Amino acid sequence: MAELSAEVATDIHDAPPEYPPAPPSDGGGAPTPAAATPEELAAKGVAPVKADFLCPPPPSRTSQTAANNSASTAVAAPPSGVLKQGKSKRQFKRERQQEQKTSHLCPVIAKSGDVSSCKFGDGCRFSHDLEGFKAQRQDDLDGECPFISDEGRCPYGLACRFYGTHKEAVAGDNSLIVPKKNFSETNELTKDVQRLLWKNNMKFPKADAKLKALGLMGPGVKGKKPDKEEGSECAVSNHEANENGCSNGVDAKADNLNGAGEEAPQENNVVDELRPSKKAKPDVAELGSNSPGNEVDQNILDKQPEAASQDHLSVETDGSLKSHPREKKLVDFSGKLYLAPLTTVGNLPFRRLCKALGADITCGEMAMCTNLLQGQAAEWALLRRHSSEDLFGVQICGAYADTVTRAVELIDRECTVDFIDINMGCPIELVVSKGAGSALLNKPTRMKGIIEAASSTVETPITVKVRTGYLEGKNKVDSLIADIGNWGATAITVHGRTRQQRYSKSADWEYIYQCARNAPESLQVLGNGDISAYTDWNIHKASCPELSSCMIGRGALTKPWIFTEIKEQRHWDISSGERLDILKDYVRFGLQHWGSDTKGVETTRHFLLEWLSYTFRYIPVGLLEILPQRLNWRPPSYFGRNDLETLMASESAADWIRISEMLLGKVPTGFTFSPKHKSNSYDRAENG
Repeated sequence: MAELSAEVATDIHDAPPEYPPAPPSDGGGAPTPAAATPEELAAKGVAPVKADFLCPPPPSRTSQTAANNSASTAVAAPPSGVLKQGKSKRQFKRERQQEQKTSHLCPVIAKSGDVSSCKFGDGCRFSHDLEGFKAQRQDDLDGECPFISDEGRCPYGLACRFYGTHKEAVAGDNSLIVPKKNFSETNELTKDVQRLLWKNNMKFPKADAKLKALGLMGPGVKGKKPDKEEGSECAVSNHEANENGCSNGVDAKADNLNGAGEEAPQENNVVDELRPSKKAKPDVAELGSNSPGNEVDQNILDKQPEAASQDHLSVETDGSLKSHPREKKLVDFSGKLYLAPLTTVGNLPFRRLCKALGADITCGEMAMCTNLLQGQAAEWALLRRHSSEDLFGVQICGAYADTVTRAVELIDRECTVDFIDINMGCPIELVVSKGAGSALLNKPTRMKGIIEAASSTVETPITVKVRTGYLEGKNKVDSLIADIGNWGATAITVHGRTRQQRYSKSADWEYIYQCARNAPESLQVLGNGDISAYTDWNIHKASCPELSSCMIGRGALTKPWIFTEIKEQRHWDISSGERLDILKDYVRFGLQHWGSDTKGVETTRHFLLEWLSYTFRYIPVGLLEILPQRLNWRPPSYFGRNDLETLMASESAADWIRISEMLLGKVPTGFTFSPKHKSNSYDRAENG
């Protein structure tokens, strides 16, 4: 689920980077009394690790934090002085462009090896100094190019960090480089569509007709021109300006969740037409067909009014012709292993990995409707789909029916998906404060408008993700679930906690069962929360036959092989070598997705480190007194059965960086990393 970016881990003791193989200490504050039984430890939320693997606890948090702070201050002092200069965005942009001009080789030249191959010539923003690039080129990384299996045709050419393994490098002939487009990923945002979205020239005939029929369009919404004084900045995406990076999270991008325009009256439950987040572009007609890189498919503009008129005619016909939810194409979730949409870590490479380990259904990271409608490439990157994802959906989040319905029509038109999930359970404050996410649980009328308009606009199944309620002790989904099915949703996933609980306490599965029993036959109900082993899956399926399936989130973050365990019905005592092989697969998938050049390598490293901030919580099966491991258990200080297992158990970010260096080479000078969820349980690594 997308709200995982806000997760805050609970009271895990800080540990030193390495664990000495020593027996438990009699004095100095052992983590738990020596006489405590495994059952007593588990009841207190402490993982019952076998005594043979326990080691002395780390120094007290106060002393260690003081030491870390002093070290951090010493290292971070120079950068902080630079930041105090208060550079403007324009200065940063100029510096970034200058860096590209001097150190980034033009991608076209990197592919072809020919300086004259770039059509922009001296006007290119990248460097054309081929010999200079070769002179200062970084050493190749160990291993072979991730694209080598594709007949050795790497799309990054000379810029690839594995260039030495290319066929053209071995032959000494760059003319052998024939970049081949990667057809294994779909749902890309085309430039023509992006320009139409930037200029608000994209038409939504089906959505607007349905909104008008339902009375949700609002007066003066369509065709209203944005006023400069009313414009606001677009919401920040949970990735950077392209799909190759990550920013500070979903929290920041919710600032403009409801659209960039002035809000319409609340009784209409709509907002004004979305406004582009960028500076005004020249009109489509002014772009000209002879301007390189600015061609807009005129057919798109020509066909849209015709489609609009046809759709209005269809709306005015007999309403009985509208397809009933039961007549629409359905996705059968029954018994299938469903990987939850996970912010940041639930990227395409991670989903590929989970598919290889047994997941049946995958879903993209939560995307904000406003950002999609503004044509933000970073947000559209969240909709990308790999060919191995045979049953794939996307998750979107919005506060009002017009925004969500137009986003649904756009996705249905431009992407290939099996279902579209609407998030109505995100607990993040900046999302909730804009009326989206779990805030919709307090506004059933708005929920109805969103689901009804979206489901009747497209044939693609619409599903919903909710929490049990907004406030603790005031569950309300059971009273809405019958209506949700009648509004047009084909499936609903119920997370067994309220918005107020976030991830505290245990998921209320008894309430999930109650919702499943109250749901109409046409609505599939899935449960979500605290599934960490195949035994949890078995219990929930046996306890409530009406439950179609279960969604797995944090359990997959900690151990993605949970899907294998469920299918094979066993607790897999996976070795450290097998876990390292899984990390290698993730890195290979990441390089194929983000690129094998320097930028792609460092992006892959970043997301690998984000994932390692979860995987260290896994305690090997052979080290536990009680199975299975629960998600809320706090691990004591322990060492593994070998050095690699011990390293993987470290909660120090410096050790996560060391693992990344085993797979992606040394980190750049001055590299730092801090987990995105910013838990107090983890130290900040200043270049390990």
